[in-house]
Amino acid sequence: MDAAHNTCQSEETAAYLDGELAGEALDRFECHLKECAACAAELRVHRQLLCTLEAAFHHSRPFELPNNFARVVTASAENNLRAIRHRHERKRAAQLCALLAIVVFALLGAATRVVVFEPLRSFFRTSRVLFDFLWQAVSDAAETATVFIRVIGRAALDAQPGARLLLALAFLICLCCLSLLIVRYRRAEIIE
Repeated sequence: MDAAHNTCQSEETAAYLDGELAGEALDRFECHLKECAACAAELRVHRQLLCTLEAAFHHSRPFELPNNFARVVTASAENNLRAIRHRHERKRAAQLCALLAIVVFALLGAATRVVVFEPLRSFFRTSRVLFDFLWQAVSDAAETATVFIRVIGRAALDAQPGARLLLALAFLICLCCLSLLIVRYRRAEIIE
């Protein structure tokens, strides 16, 4: 290759073939083709390629679809799925899907455990802790209420009518305070 080829631009060859060069640029490129054998050879190769493509695609006949093509394909697809409409086929398809799911879980192995089972385990563990907390709170409140009712019932039966009202009011205040203490104790237990 000569020094002139180093300044050549292949975009000019494509623009020349597409008829995009005009005026001074066209004259400059044609003068360059007379001096540069590499660009002239590249232009010949591009022209041969275009002629080959023209010959290949000029004689090809167009491919046309029939007018009712979509309807024929739809009817064929519905006929092919007719066997799956029976009850035993649906059951068989569900079994196959379940089997494939088991195989996928088995093949994924440790990734399945981390992605699927660990969040489920964490959810059930949290649910169990919350249920235990609620069950313990309800049972503690029921036991406390039973003890207080027994103590206050005995005291109320032995006391005067005015003292009974005062005992009932004191009982309600103590019950509220005790409930708050139990809740705070359980919260501290969960946080730890």
